[in-house]
Amino acid sequence: MQTTTVQVPTADGTAEAYLVKPDGDGPFPGVLMFMDAFGLRPRLAEMAQRIAERGYAVLVPNLFYRSASGPLVTAQELSDPEKRGAAFGRLGPMMQQLTPARIAADTGSYLDFFGAQPGVAAGPVVVIGYCMGGRNALRAIEAHPDRIKALGSFHAGGVVTDGPDSAHLAVGNITGEAYFAHADNDRSMTADQIKTLESALEDAGVTYTSELYEGAPHGFTMSDTASYDAGAEERHWVNLFALLHRNLPVS
Repeated sequence: MQTTTVQVPTADGTAEAYLVKPDGDGPFPGVLMFMDAFGLRPRLAEMAQRIAERGYAVLVPNLFYRSASGPLVTAQELSDPEKRGAAFGRLGPMMQQLTPARIAADTGSYLDFFGAQPGVAAGPVVVIGYCMGGRNALRAIEAHPDRIKALGSFHAGGVVTDGPDSAHLAVGNITGEAYFAHADNDRSMTADQIKTLESALEDAGVTYTSELYEGAPHGFTMSDTASYDAGAEERHWVNLFALLHRNLPVS
């Protein structure tokens, strides 16, 4: 396994990123992985490595590169729900900076860089995202349907809002497959909002799966946080690898 930290040039600066590839020359199909709000850290590198073990190259950019680099939260803030408020007080403004236009432009830069790396296969990638990364992965496939073959969105929040730029309003741009795994009793993605998303996908004729992981809290895949749910995490891996196999099969 080859795991390196790389610098991705964008129109607004340079984004640090994890680049993980299997051993060998490839070419390996590409998976673009969007982080949760807590940023690049060992847990995300572990997850990228697990995907790479299946024969994929994985790029995990720091979506907050305009504001910060390096560790964004402390171990206590990850593990103690009472300390999360302080973390989100810092991270909230960074999330608000990720407008649809910026996500679209940044995604183009990530894809350009990724496709130029030795051992990465030419052609479309699959984009996956967690928490806020799930929402922004949806925006990425909406902006680049010709370059992104499928979407995997896990415990995403804020996908459906009352704003004119809500991510669910542009699902008609998607030409590939979309998979959504929703957390249970998630204030950032309520049952009514899930229904609104599903109706938009149905009306647009998108090939999609939308599943509620009953009993799993928001953030259920992240083993370094207080929201971790081992059963839901394993279910996520099963569905993610099935999505990858359908859309980017490896020999």
